[in-house]
Amino acid sequence: MARGLNCKVAIIGGGPAGCMCAYYLQNDFDVTIFEAAVPLKTLLATGGGRCNLAHNEYDFKELAANYPRGEKFLYSVFSRFSTADTLEFFRSIGVETYVQEDMRIFPVSNSAADVRSKFLQAIKEVNFKTERVLRINRGDKFTVVSDNGSGDFDYVVIATGGHSSYNMCRYLGHKIIEPRKSLIGLRTRENLARLSGVSVKIKGEDLLFTHNGISGPYTYKISSLNARETFPYSISLDFCGSLDLQSMLNSNPHKTIKNVLSEVVPKSLAEYLLFISNIDTNIKACMINSIQRDEILGKLNNFELTITGTASGGEVVTCGGVALDEVNAKTLESKLVPNVYFCGEVLDIDGFCGGFNLQNCWSTGYVAAQAILAKSKL
Repeated sequence: MARGLNCKVAIIGGGPAGCMCAYYLQNDFDVTIFEAAVPLKTLLATGGGRCNLAHNEYDFKELAANYPRGEKFLYSVFSRFSTADTLEFFRSIGVETYVQEDMRIFPVSNSAADVRSKFLQAIKEVNFKTERVLRINRGDKFTVVSDNGSGDFDYVVIATGGHSSYNMCRYLGHKIIEPRKSLIGLRTRENLARLSGVSVKIKGEDLLFTHNGISGPYTYKISSLNARETFPYSISLDFCGSLDLQSMLNSNPHKTIKNVLSEVVPKSLAEYLLFISNIDTNIKACMINSIQRDEILGKLNNFELTITGTASGGEVVTCGGVALDEVNAKTLESKLVPNVYFCGEVLDIDGFCGGFNLQNCWSTGYVAAQAILAKSKL
């Protein structure tokens, strides 16, 4: 197939993955992005509006370990477009970055709007159509049928994200792994209303109690790992790891037990743990017996909750999508339909919080573009 601006590429979806792919194709092909909403709109909400671009991990296997679905599939992808490549790309379009203490990478501007603006300026050679694609017909070329007409293309890249209809993928013969909510707050059977608003760190990440359950980054990891579990299911939280509680009691004999525990967890949580253990919050540390001590330690190290469902709102990532065994990991080309490529969250790939899902978009967008460039030379 001849390469050149007479060769047309349709990219379905104007999110991070689709725009990344377009960036690397725009100088060699006639590229059209079909986006029914606003291009790169999803970027605006990332990182609380500051845009968590990536994670400060440069070993591709260690990076891929942060994806409950797609880890091994991403080895090839990340080995070709790494975190370092991501930072160099953004530097090239005028976005300088910095690393937070938690390893998350943000733009120096702390503005997702600024990143979006510079990204769109960098793909000004691309044609944008505000149209919803209904299906892709196969023939000598691909006919992309939208709600406003149709057009013929030599290559098609599907980058519709994890929320859009998968009907066009099914129409092409691809199997879809049922999408499920991931990175989302969880509802609990236990009444945690008295803890609402209390935050505690677990393994360096925040867990936030809500009026009907739990939320925050640590919860999102739990929800991601258990995205395909059937409700209800049980989890156990360890608030303090290895703790010599007896030594703490001995060192603070005249302090109330709630004040002793408040050195380990927030006071509200300490009071709650004592309440459900039937222990007076104002009893002196020297009066705590071994049975009560073990009961307290049990609650601190093994706080059990029953998860009954997901919280409403807030979810931005799903697991599920196009089955990975039907996609070439080295090129992201469909194994079923030549010259059709997939990138981003439309694939059955999802990562934890911390820039991992955007990294998937940047890397798969790049790899799909390079595969098209390479194939066009044949």
